[in-house]
Amino acid sequence: MWLFNSSIGRKVIMSVTGMSLILFMTFHCCMNLVALFSEKGYNMICALLGANWYAVAATAALGALTVCHIVYAFILTAQNRRARGDNRYAVTEKPATVEWASQNMLVLGIIVLLGLGLHFFNFWYNMMFAELTHVKFMYEPADGFAYIQYTFSKPVYVVLYVIWLAALWFHLSHGFWSAMQTVGINGKVWFNRWKTIGNVYVTLLMLGYLLVVLAFAFHCAPSLCCAA
Repeated sequence: MWLFNSSIGRKVIMSVTGMSLILFMTFHCCMNLVALFSEKGYNMICALLGANWYAVAATAALGALTVCHIVYAFILTAQNRRARGDNRYAVTEKPATVEWASQNMLVLGIIVLLGLGLHFFNFWYNMMFAELTHVKFMYEPADGFAYIQYTFSKPVYVVLYVIWLAALWFHLSHGFWSAMQTVGINGKVWFNRWKTIGNVYVTLLMLGYLLVVLAFAFHCAPSLCCAA
């Protein structure tokens, strides 16, 4: 089937899975922003999701999308390297039109993957996994606010998350307009518009995540002030 066997088909899969993951990240960011204003409200969302069947099913689907995106990223990278052959070792000047992120998508992807593993360890493992296995760690599984507060009270985690978010910004800002191009938005006018929209959207998305990290790191979230 062309969708799996051709280069274009693989890029389409990369684009669709990537855009799906961006949509999830948007939901996740909106959820996290609630923690800035209400501890009770955020924990209510955590309890609503928790280890309920729909949350577990959504997590499994999200995991499948992520694995699919990563696998096809490596396949396309290996395919491109084979196509270049020995030319990839030649010292050539990079075209001015080629973005830095485009040249380093695999490296950025690896950093994103490592950050995802750290995020799973800090939150998913302590929350959904703990509820599924009936194991209690430091806090109750639904006390997501406490886990955010604890995680970002550690400077090392703050630094690692900032690096992760920076890598995500580079990865997504390139991936957004690249996905638009893959699905057929090639006209100069609309392509440039979508590129601008993508950069603004991804920047706002990453700033939302960064705001949560820094607000809890410096204890300046309204919810923290109310708790005090």
